[in-house]
Amino acid sequence: MINLSVNINKIATIRNSRGGNIPDVKQVAQDCELFGAQGITIHPRPDGRHILYSDVYDIKAVIRTELNIEGFPNPSFVDLVLKVRPTQVTLVPDAPEALTSNKGWDVEACFDQLSALVELFNSRAIRTSLFVDTDLSTIDWAAKTGTDRIELYTGPYAVNYLKGKEDAVAPFKRAAIRAKHLGLGINAGHDLSLTNLRFFASEIPWLDEVSIGHALISDALYYGLEKTIAMYKACL
Repeated sequence: MINLSVNINKIATIRNSRGGNIPDVKQVAQDCELFGAQGITIHPRPDGRHILYSDVYDIKAVIRTELNIEGFPNPSFVDLVLKVRPTQVTLVPDAPEALTSNKGWDVEACFDQLSALVELFNSRAIRTSLFVDTDLSTIDWAAKTGTDRIELYTGPYAVNYLKGKEDAVAPFKRAAIRAKHLGLGINAGHDLSLTNLRFFASEIPWLDEVSIGHALISDALYYGLEKTIAMYKACL
């Protein structure tokens, strides 16, 4: 089974736009679990534009499935992860001012930094995942860091899907085959949706997890959260 981890950043964005606690991010995390999600993903940024550092502690205290914290490994983020000890930490290379994660690591260039972080998190029994593109040499370098998993950045797949789904998925399938051969777990995320998820999952059925936020929360405005999660799980 491919697990669905729901990214709830957008819920926090709505809350922060008005202040107060509506919608309740902690309650939404619990509801996502109740409705069948196998994990919750959050991405706290230094500017607090959506998930706040305080949210991370609150969410960790109430969820019973896997918590995946993703972010750029600046000192405050690393300290947060070590204190919270989520199931998984996904390291992304985006700068603090980036609107969203839109590229993978240059693992070769950042090899020493990433290897040290992987060793640190693994020493605390925190599963590590590196956010990467489909370049095969990058997959090779990722495996050398000792990371448990990679997360394939699927933005290009989503962009090219309607132009030709077979061509769009081909580099991701090659990368996933290489990762599997190297013993890496494989996650995927960014712009996966009800339109393109089923085909992606059918072509790479050995995926461990997909992390989906923007599209899923947007669909929930029309279908409701419970039905939407069921629809996404059906694609998997």
